[in-house]
Amino acid sequence: MNEKNKTPILTESAATTQHLAHPDHPDHPNYKLEIVELLRSNLTPKLKQECILTYHGNDIAAALSLLNPEERSRLYRILDTETLAGVLEYSGDLNRYINELNIRRRVDVLLQFEITTTVEYLRQMTKADRNTLLDLMDDDTKREIVLLSSFDEDEIGSRMTTNYIVIQEGLSIRQAMHALTEQAAEHDNISTLYVVDEEETLIGAIDLKKLIIARDGTSLDAITMTSYPYVYTNELIEDCISRIVDYSEDSIPVLDQDNKLRGVLISQDITQLVDDEMGDDYAKLAGLSSEEDLKEPLKKSILKRLPWLVILLGLGLVVSSVVGAFEGVVAHLPLIIAFQSLVLDMAGNVGTQSLAVTIRVLMDERISGREKLYLIGKEARVGLVNGLILGTLSFVFIGLYLMAFKGQLLIPAFAVSFCTGVALLVAMLLSSLSGTIIPLLFKKIHIDPAVASGPLITTVNDLVAVVTYYGLAWVLLIDLLRL
Repeated sequence: MNEKNKTPILTESAATTQHLAHPDHPDHPNYKLEIVELLRSNLTPKLKQECILTYHGNDIAAALSLLNPEERSRLYRILDTETLAGVLEYSGDLNRYINELNIRRRVDVLLQFEITTTVEYLRQMTKADRNTLLDLMDDDTKREIVLLSSFDEDEIGSRMTTNYIVIQEGLSIRQAMHALTEQAAEHDNISTLYVVDEEETLIGAIDLKKLIIARDGTSLDAITMTSYPYVYTNELIEDCISRIVDYSEDSIPVLDQDNKLRGVLISQDITQLVDDEMGDDYAKLAGLSSEEDLKEPLKKSILKRLPWLVILLGLGLVVSSVVGAFEGVVAHLPLIIAFQSLVLDMAGNVGTQSLAVTIRVLMDERISGREKLYLIGKEARVGLVNGLILGTLSFVFIGLYLMAFKGQLLIPAFAVSFCTGVALLVAMLLSSLSGTIIPLLFKKIHIDPAVASGPLITTVNDLVAVVTYYGLAWVLLIDLLRL
């Protein structure tokens, strides 16, 4: 697909589209509207095709949502299979549009996709429909699909592709170049070549540039990188994603349990894996079991959210019962309830910050026990210093506020502000510790630390803050100062 270099002007009808401007960028042509107008024009299919092919696939994909099903059907008919596949991949709603194709065209388009995309699409179909499509595919593709489908969705093997170049060990440079040329017609991921032995066991990898500039007399072993990152087919994605990202390679070989090369993860797959993992981690921080999709059924969304909400309801009742235990303090000094939310909110914020830092650190599987202890100490020091600063500010400003606006005398005003400041200091320190220690404990007992979610940490910190604040008010203000 060629990128658009100029607006097509083949006829008077087509010319009417050239001045359409993007609403957000008046000087930039709005290509998707041009495409829509072009498809609705009276041009012949041949001329429409010539015009359409001058646009980038992403612009064509953007126009799909502006077309009705009949207009999209006409577009599908004038695009060749390879171009159509590229457009649908850009669309962001592949399932919706590919289902509008007849079954034969659908198969042809699926064969143009990366095998991982095809497998992902087939997973969502009923068994009968899936088998119908598979029966229309060639044997090699069927074998690849069966291989990838044999892995669970959370295993690396389900995301690998067989689109890579393999070179047999022991070949000369000339023979290796010949093998590359033969395979390049079928496989376009050629920047890294993989060397295997007769049993398909991985030996190493060769950078394409090194092969191109190597002299005829150079040994293949001399340009083969034998120290190269790899993963196994049955490894869980979340367990090895940080290791994959650390190497920053454009492709990573995937081996079976016998160390035989079975596929590779290409850069697009790696980017998608990182995006998916970040989405899931973000969802877990919100107390969800996994990332939620816009089109997800209502029942499924409710079932994702409800379990955590039930747990948090129980913890919330505990917090409420603790507050109830301090009814006497509130009845004696109603003024202190005005600053309860300040202490609770700051404790929750600090705990969530520590949780985010801890989960980020725990993504590195190589972190040692000493480093974990250092993390706890560091977060405690951060919470202590921040608590000291904010507690001091609270002491000063709350005291002045009570004197200026509430008519309190000097000692009662600053006694209340001192209690609030100390409670803030203690709550922030303990919240930093809970936001660090809880995910570390989860990790220790082999539970995803992201499950120690923001809502859970916040609720625990509310409990800590309530006990700290009202406990100090009871001891300092009522028992000692007799306010």
